[in-house]
Parts: sequence; C-alpha cells; structure tokens
Amino acid sequence: MREMKQIINMTVNGEPHELLVEARTTLLEVLRDQLDLTGAKEGCGLGECGSCTVIMEGKPVLSCLALAVDAHDKEVLTIEGMSQGEELHLIQEAFVKHGAIQCGYCTPGMVMTAKALLDENPHPTQEDTKKAISGNLCRCTGYTKIIEAIDSVHSIGDLPGEKR
Repeated sequence: MREMKQIINMTVNGEPHELLVEARTTLLEVLRDQLDLTGAKEGCGLGECGSCTVIMEGKPVLSCLALAVDAHDKEVLTIEGMSQGEELHLIQEAFVKHGAIQCGYCTPGMVMTAKALLDENPHPTQEDTKKAISGNLCRCTGYTKIIEAIDSVHSIGDLPGEKR
C-alpha cells in the first residue's frame, strides 16, 4: 500500500518552500534530500547525539525525530542560515577562534543549540551552557573548548536581535 503524500509549506533560513512529503518523512530527510541543506547530520537517528539539531520556531529540535509535517507553516533555521554570505555568525566565529571544531560532525548541531541557548538566555552560566549542550555528543573536543566558545559569545555583551 502506497503512503499518501501531502503538501507542506515551511520557511527555511528565511526562504519559503512548498514541498510534497510522505507523512513519515523526517524534517532531516526533507532538509538534506529535498532542500540540499546538508549541515544537519544524521548521527544516530534516535535523537541521542544532537548532530541533526536545527531551530524551529525559536527552539532547538532534533530533526531526525521531527516529522516534516510538523514543520508545516513554521520557521526553520539551519546552520546554513546562520552566516550572512561569507561573514560567519558570532557563534560560528567563536567556535573557530576557540578551536571548538575538530572533525566538525557535531559542530552544526552544537552551534544551533548554542544559538537557541543564547537567544533565550544571553548570559548563561557555565552550568546553563553545559545543560543546554548535554544532548549534543562530541567525540573529539572534550567539550571544554565548546563551552569556552559559547561563553565568549555571551561575554562580549551581544544580545538577541543583534548580529546573531
């Protein structure tokens, strides 16, 4: 039996999209396979590693678990939407500056989680930062440099609505 497809509308990185999807299609599959936005990665497919994290309606979402139909009429931000052309976002710059990137596989999810945290709480404590990224696994950095990078962004005093 063939599954019915349905049309969904969503805005990804500021651009509207009308897509035909099956009910069981994940947001990650749509982003990667239909929109060619490959920054979000499928690390585990179980929602345990955070490599697929995107921001939907201002909240971090594990796109490997979210159904594409759940993104209907919603705003989605991916790592590709963070920079302004060649100019990196402050969080991306901080990750580079602090050596918080090694193999890079977890980096998009970490950056998106950091953005969601800093948008909600511009001056998190280290404990807040650790709690926020606790759902993102990194097998390379040991987290210290990631936490330092996130701390450096909020320590320079930028606030949501500024160059975030």
